[in-house]
Amino acid sequence: MSSPAAVSIGTTPTGADRRVLLSGNEAVAQGAVEAGITMAVGYPGTPSTEILESIGDRRDIDVRWSPNEKVALDVALGASLGGARALATMKHVGLNVAADTFMTSAYTGVGAGLVIITADDPGMHSSQNEQDNRAYARMAGVPLLEPSNSAEAREFTRAAFELSEEFDTPVLVRTTTRVSHNRGLVEPGPRGEPPVAGFRADPSKYVMIPGYARARRPVLLERLRRLAEYADSSPFTQEFGSGTDFGVVTSGISHHYVREALPDARILKLGMSYPLPMERIRRFADSVDRLFVVEELDPHLENDLLAAGIAVEGKAFFPQEGELDPDRVRRGFVAAGVLEPGPESEPPPVPMARPPLMCPGCPHTPPFLALKRLGAVVTGDIGCYTLASLEPLAAMDTCVAMGSSIGMAVGMAASGGAGAPVVATIGDSTFLHGGVQGLAEAVYSQADITVLILDNGTTAMTGGQEHPGTGFTLDRTETTPVDLVALCRALGVKDVNVVDPYDLAATYNALEAAMATGGPSVVITNRPCVESPTKVRDRAYEVIADACTACQACMTIGCPSIVWTDEFAEGRRKVRIDTLTCTGCTLCAQICTPLAIVPVPEPVETGHDH
Repeated sequence: MSSPAAVSIGTTPTGADRRVLLSGNEAVAQGAVEAGITMAVGYPGTPSTEILESIGDRRDIDVRWSPNEKVALDVALGASLGGARALATMKHVGLNVAADTFMTSAYTGVGAGLVIITADDPGMHSSQNEQDNRAYARMAGVPLLEPSNSAEAREFTRAAFELSEEFDTPVLVRTTTRVSHNRGLVEPGPRGEPPVAGFRADPSKYVMIPGYARARRPVLLERLRRLAEYADSSPFTQEFGSGTDFGVVTSGISHHYVREALPDARILKLGMSYPLPMERIRRFADSVDRLFVVEELDPHLENDLLAAGIAVEGKAFFPQEGELDPDRVRRGFVAAGVLEPGPESEPPPVPMARPPLMCPGCPHTPPFLALKRLGAVVTGDIGCYTLASLEPLAAMDTCVAMGSSIGMAVGMAASGGAGAPVVATIGDSTFLHGGVQGLAEAVYSQADITVLILDNGTTAMTGGQEHPGTGFTLDRTETTPVDLVALCRALGVKDVNVVDPYDLAATYNALEAAMATGGPSVVITNRPCVESPTKVRDRAYEVIADACTACQACMTIGCPSIVWTDEFAEGRRKVRIDTLTCTGCTLCAQICTPLAIVPVPEPVETGHDH
């Protein structure tokens, strides 16, 4: 068999084997391109980020990052009502932010097709919770599709736009981390070009004042009834295997785990998991002696089947927390008595546990060193800097959700129970995503807090994406950047200071002065991320072994470039610096009291050509 072709998203390969190897995210992008989208918009969040990046270089699609997920869905809905197919992408917690628009868009319906991607994260690989967003489909009353691999990610996304237009509804497509990031063979099709129909004014449909919204509720319920009928005969539902001893109802990535654990099992795979193809499930249930549901996280399918009077077993054998895998599924069926116990596969050995640390030279490290020494209570936020909660920095006390840090700091200070100055820490992208309103609250209530905005000029945690403060759009078109200093002052903050975080003394003094100021104050650090969009490297530093006293002060910054040696002084281990990874930020040299950390000598010019 020939190797799968390499192809840009949205192009059609030629040759005998037209298949290409795509990640689930790339396949979603491919399906959207084939569906003829005009607009693709979202906010970066793992595991969804690469969807928009995969089509960011196209000139026939308006691809953009928005300040947050609600704005992204607002833009996508507006494009849809204007008659253009639109895609909105976000991770699972992003749908929480977009929920206000999402819930009411089910009432208004759409113009052209509108598809929302929710990329869930079972196992919390890069998230603060593992909520199961299948609940949103039921709550809003919109159809939910769940692809199980890259081929289906492309196919389901493309079909979702047709479904959206046929039933006049937004469609939710749920992926998970494994579907988003695993790669599989996909056969791309050509780019679709549906016409932009234009906006058709209809206040009774699109203006959701109570009088109009009441009339839309019966429309939504009738739509769900028709969708349920459609689900029973739709191609999204597939049956595999044979036998009558037991059957399995499953969806998404769990389908593959079941197939691997029980290759010959009788399986009903649901591609549309809301509304359910209930009559088809009943027929399947009647054909087997026992019925199981295998699903990650919450018992959505199980509860729906039980509520419909279908006898089914599920979470008694399969865990409700974390990711499933073939071994966990196999153990569940052993516990249920349908499989004989067998040898357990051993996970590969991990040579040495490595705690997560911020990158060498990260400009977020110095402010947290200062906050720790100042004894502040620190309400943190979502970003790379959340790692400051871990040793050796251990300088962050709370972290809940995007943009929560400032409001939580206001409440913490108002409680009177903090026992120390309260500082909210937040990144530039997160501040523009959800922190601005918190700062407005701090000014409005004249909260005695300091807000530390860690401005590194990018959305670093998800790979260096653009945002309204960077001065560039997703396709690197130059635009007007938000001026954080002017914005803070416009909100009413009188004490706003900018500091270079690589100057540890200046950073300490700026924070100490801000914390002593009555009312709200803001300190902004202003060094770029050392890893994105381009790597920042300066002259590396090294340790003079004979001068090192093993005081180990440099180890308190948690820099991965500083490592232990086999040498000791007074019973303490000495250190060295890995000059290949050192960025030359100078922080370790600033805190080295023996002055044992110095720049690597410049190479000697020999005058010879090489």
